[in-house]
Amino acid sequence: MFAKVVAVSLLALASGQLLAAECKIDVDSTDQMSYTVKEISIDKSCKTFTVNLTHSGSLPKNVMGHNWVLSKASDMAGIATDGMAAGIDKNYLKDGDTRVIAHTKIIGAGEKDSVTFDVSKLAAGEKYAFFCSFPGHNSMMKGEVELK
Repeated sequence: MFAKVVAVSLLALASGQLLAAECKIDVDSTDQMSYTVKEISIDKSCKTFTVNLTHSGSLPKNVMGHNWVLSKASDMAGIATDGMAAGIDKNYLKDGDTRVIAHTKIIGAGEKDSVTFDVSKLAAGEKYAFFCSFPGHNSMMKGEVELK
């Protein structure tokens, strides 16, 4: 009987770990102006969420740099437009832009960067987008973020 209770307890523990939310994602960017991910679902149980961005291309960041920016979908175009004037040294993001929820730095070939943000900054039912703020890239390099 004791062995059965232990086995059931271990099974319950293991299945609980399998059901735990994944609070991170790996996103690759390429020289073809694309991300490997188009949609990101964030579980409400995550306190923080991490995006690990890599650049698998061969071009340097001043030619084909990419970042990962999170905002409300309705703010994406304005952030990208305002960011153009900021330049590459500021990751093509205007200083202090409160519309930006989270972002990585601009990276080039073979580089990586990560960003971790507080999930409580997201509201259920709101439409969120991620995109690259390098000038001209957000027309192709974008996706949706959903809080589940």
